[in-house]
Amino acid sequence: MENSVSNDAASAENKPQRASKVVFSGQGGEFFGIWIVNLLLSIVTLGIYSAWATVRTRQYFYGHTQIEKQPFRYLASPMQILKGRIIAIVIFALFFAISYLSPVMAVVLAILFMFVSPWLVVQSLKFNLRMTSYRNVRFAFHGDYLGAFKYFILLPILSVFTLYLALPWALKKIDHYICSNTSFGGKKMQVTTDTSSYYIAALVAAAIVFGVMTVVAIIGVVLGILMAVTDSGNASAAALMTSVAVFVAYFFAFTLSGAIYHCMIRNHLFERTELPGIAKFKSKMEVLPFLMLTLTNLVAIVLTLGLAYPWAKVRKARYLASVTSLIIYPQIDTLVDEQQSENSAFGEEAAGLFDVDVSIA
Repeated sequence: MENSVSNDAASAENKPQRASKVVFSGQGGEFFGIWIVNLLLSIVTLGIYSAWATVRTRQYFYGHTQIEKQPFRYLASPMQILKGRIIAIVIFALFFAISYLSPVMAVVLAILFMFVSPWLVVQSLKFNLRMTSYRNVRFAFHGDYLGAFKYFILLPILSVFTLYLALPWALKKIDHYICSNTSFGGKKMQVTTDTSSYYIAALVAAAIVFGVMTVVAIIGVVLGILMAVTDSGNASAAALMTSVAVFVAYFFAFTLSGAIYHCMIRNHLFERTELPGIAKFKSKMEVLPFLMLTLTNLVAIVLTLGLAYPWAKVRKARYLASVTSLIIYPQIDTLVDEQQSENSAFGEEAAGLFDVDVSIA
C-alpha cells in the first residue's frame, strides 16, 4: 500500500501544473424553488426547519461550484445545526429573562459573551470547514481560542483607541489568522499579505466617501442659500428632493467605497495565498462590474419585496466564481482524506450557535 502511494506521488511530480477556473452552474429559477420551500417550511415549523434549509442551501451552492468538473460537497446534517440553534434559543431566553430581572447581570452576561464569542468563531470554522470537501478530501481549521480572542476581540478594541488608524492592520491580521490556519488534505495555507495593501485599500475607500460627502455638502449649502433667497413656494418640495438626493449620493458613495475595498483586498489576499504543492489562487475582481452587481441586486430585492433574493444570491456566486482561477499542482491527484474528528459532540452542536459563519468570499 505504501509503495502504491509513493508511486502515485512520484508519478504526480512528473505531471505539469495546470490552470483551472472556478465554475458555478446554479440557476436563479432553480434555487428560487429551494428557497421558497425553505422559507415557507421554516415559517410553518416556527423556525425548526431552518436547520434543514441551511443544509439544503449550502449543499446547492457547494454542489454547483466546481473546479475541473469536480464539485464541492457540504457534509453536515440538519440535526447538528438544529441542536446548536436550540441551545441558542435557550441561552437567548435566559439572557433576556436575567436582563429583565437585573440590568447589572445583563452587563455581566454581555461581558461574558465577549469572552465566549471567540470560542464560537473557532468552533464554527472547525465545523464548517470539516463539513466541506473537494475530491472526497476535507478541509480543516487549526486555530485556537487564544488566537481568536487576540484577533477578533483585542485587535478591534485596540483600533478604537487608535481612532481606527490600526483597523486595516487588524483586518489584515484577522484574514491571515483564518487563512493560515485553514488546511486541505493536511496542507496548511501559506499567506504572505502586505499590511500596506490593506491601508491603501482603506485610504482609497475613505477618500471616495470623503470626496462625495464634501461635494454633497457644498451643493447642499448652495441650494439652501438659493432657496432662502428666492423664497419659492416650492421650497418644501425642493428640500425633500434635496434630502433624497443627498441620501442617494451617500448610499452610492458607501457602496462604491465598499466595492473598491472588497475588490482590492480579495485580489491581494488570493494572490498571496497558496496551498503548498496543491494549488495557487488568483482573483480578478473589477470595481465597476462588482458595483453594478451589488446595486442591481439590491434594487431587484427591494422592488420585489425580497422575492429576487435567490436570483441575486446566484448572480453573486456566479460572478465570484467567474473571477476566480487556480494553478493546480499535480500532487492534488494523490491526496487522501486522513482527517480525524477532533471536535466533541458539544463542539459540533455549538458550531451552529447563533449561526456563526466566518468566511472570505
